[in-house]
Amino acid sequence: MFEQIILAEFISMIFYSVVGMLLMYVAYKVIEIVSPFPIVKEIEEDQNTSLAILIGSVFVAMSIIIAAVILS
Repeated sequence: MFEQIILAEFISMIFYSVVGMLLMYVAYKVIEIVSPFPIVKEIEEDQNTSLAILIGSVFVAMSIIIAAVILS
């Protein structure tokens, strides 16, 4: 029985990890579509630190929301 519980938890962990990564990818693509400029160019070539911090904070917020949903 103990092995079944561990296996079920492992499978759910993998599933929710994949769902979380897909949601973060979708959030990045939405930001990329909505923004009037290329995000990668702004961060890499123009060294726009504030945009990098903004994108990073969106990912942190999304991960907190996903973790709260998983734990509830």
